[in-house]
Amino acid sequence: MNRKLRIAQYGCGKMSIYLMRYVLEKGGELVAAFDMNPDVIGKDVGEIIGTDPTGVLISNAANADKVFKQTKPDACIIATRSTMADLKEAFLTCAANGVNAISTCEEAIFPWNSSPDITREIDALARDNGCTICGSGYPDLFWGTMVTNLSGSSANITKIKGISSYNVEDYGIALAKGHGAGLSPEDFQKEIGNYNNLNSDEIKELVEKGDYIPSYMWNQNGWLCSKLGLRITSQTQRCVPHICEEELNSSTLGMTIKTGFATGMSAIVTTETEEGIILETECIGKVYTEDEFDRNEWTLFGEPETTVIVNRPATVELTCATIVNRLPQLIDSKAGYVTTENMPDNIYMVKPMHEYVKTK
Repeated sequence: MNRKLRIAQYGCGKMSIYLMRYVLEKGGELVAAFDMNPDVIGKDVGEIIGTDPTGVLISNAANADKVFKQTKPDACIIATRSTMADLKEAFLTCAANGVNAISTCEEAIFPWNSSPDITREIDALARDNGCTICGSGYPDLFWGTMVTNLSGSSANITKIKGISSYNVEDYGIALAKGHGAGLSPEDFQKEIGNYNNLNSDEIKELVEKGDYIPSYMWNQNGWLCSKLGLRITSQTQRCVPHICEEELNSSTLGMTIKTGFATGMSAIVTTETEEGIILETECIGKVYTEDEFDRNEWTLFGEPETTVIVNRPATVELTCATIVNRLPQLIDSKAGYVTTENMPDNIYMVKPMHEYVKTK
């Protein structure tokens, strides 16, 4: 493409500081920004990212349809929430205006196995209007192509095991409570672990009806199997509490977690395939002790056995850079809801982003 890419930012919170800065640093042009927070609506985006005024003022998200028609962006980056239900309106607004959209939403990485009805609706509208919708971010590479590229060095694989941990203190009280932090073992079992004994078909039915929200790895296993050409025969999830060995203060919960109570949980997703390869992937979200830190570890069992470990990943920055580097591929992809395993592997852009777009 022989002009700068015109980019809109939907959601001007913590993530957007990096997203908008990276867009500008990679040669893109910010043409619109949206939020629902009255404290930031009307501000110049330069105030958000710490630069001189850009001339782009943050609009109310309720006016996105009108602003899209005026600014005609090539793509919109959505950094708001983590479920397809939460993002449905934003995705549909983009699709209705023919605006390519990419989101940090974890479920959006592969929503076909968790929110199929919403995804089909977005897919149909995007096809009708010739644009592409997808999700990306940290899981796209660190739970995705890092694993599948590593598999290319295996002679035989029998099992793929992944573990990724995060401190719920960093993400607010709703997420901490959703992970069972502060609950007794008995209350954890009643509120969170009561689905652990359901079989694959029972869980799938609950998930697709919206009665049970699976962990991020539920979607990731679908992505991995699609990328590797594996055919899923069953998929289950278990939620297991992490028990506090000694009293632990939580500033997010505003309480001291008692010894023997839950600091959070592991959500373990097990996927069996026709090819005999088993995927066992685990998200650990809990209140950390002083000596704990984020960790991402994957092992390919077989010949040879290979393990890769990433300690203390800068998750926010890695997510934002992955999103921005995906923009040319987003624009070049076929219309519809296209998950990223169907796109080329992401690359670092050494030239302005528009030079990587093949679409005229």
